[in-house]
Amino acid sequence: MDETVAEFIKRTILKIPMNELTTILKAWDFLSENQLQTVNFRQRKESVVQHLIHLCEEKRASLNDAALLDIIYTQFHQHQKVWDVFQMSKGPGEDVDLFDMKQFKNSFKKILQRALKNVTVSFRETEENAVWIRIAWGTQYTKPNQYKPTYVVYYSQTPYAFKSSSTLRRNTPLLGQALTIASKHHQIVKMDLRSRYLDSLKAIVFKQYNQTFETHNSTTPLQERSLGLDINMDSRITHENIVEKQRVQRITQETFGDYPQPQLEFAQYKLETKFKSDLNGSILAEREEPLRCLIKFSSPHLLEALKSLAPAGIADAPLSPLLTCIPNKRKNYFKIRDK
Repeated sequence: MDETVAEFIKRTILKIPMNELTTILKAWDFLSENQLQTVNFRQRKESVVQHLIHLCEEKRASLNDAALLDIIYTQFHQHQKVWDVFQMSKGPGEDVDLFDMKQFKNSFKKILQRALKNVTVSFRETEENAVWIRIAWGTQYTKPNQYKPTYVVYYSQTPYAFKSSSTLRRNTPLLGQALTIASKHHQIVKMDLRSRYLDSLKAIVFKQYNQTFETHNSTTPLQERSLGLDINMDSRITHENIVEKQRVQRITQETFGDYPQPQLEFAQYKLETKFKSDLNGSILAEREEPLRCLIKFSSPHLLEALKSLAPAGIADAPLSPLLTCIPNKRKNYFKIRDK
């Protein structure tokens, strides 16, 4: 086994938490069950890593084997990446072609390798007709950097791909070209949608966020649900307050639905507007450039936070459509300009 491959595997294993190590190694399926049973996972991690590297050397692990381990680790820790969404489209009158995964892989890899002398591409198919793609970029004069790869998740026979954000932006057009041609589409655009939570992005673009989850009971009629009122509350509470709480809850349910929201961490709004004034001679009125303002809402779970504002009495119901349209518009970057 090459020293660079051994070092690559070593670094990847060191990143894996001990409580996940056996699960990830079994998912990797490179070392046999008998080989894994020879490893004492109760030792110090350095000793475990050395033993695992020795086993990999015996089986002559390749660079692609090491890349697959890295893909599996990334699948377990998707939230450590920031994911952008890309949407592809067919040309006018083009029919939907039957998808061939083997043909897609070969085409994708050839396009990148023709354009770049040094690039390594690895694939791992998963459930739901998805393929994870790992690209380690090099240049005409340097070998691929295995420690700063780009990950792409593509769902076959759909126009959507999810790409991990990368500092190597110069390779984005080439990556888009490879995706478009290999998947038999005509063009590709980056959507104004980004998050650390890949499953939530998938739910938004595939419009799966309005499903009822098994753990969430939505069968109880609204009027039978708790309004959040203390049963020991002063009996003099007015009927109007109860009616208002019912109104807020009804509007909130109509707006957000009766199910968990997709997880996004922020929504960003860029405002561009001309200064308007009836006063002549105003410095701002003579300004040709528009006034610009950027507003960013952040939360570990933004949509659930927005959903809770009106019931908590922090905001009036209904909320602004600019806040509630995020899943339907499939974007959390907005540009607002004068009409």
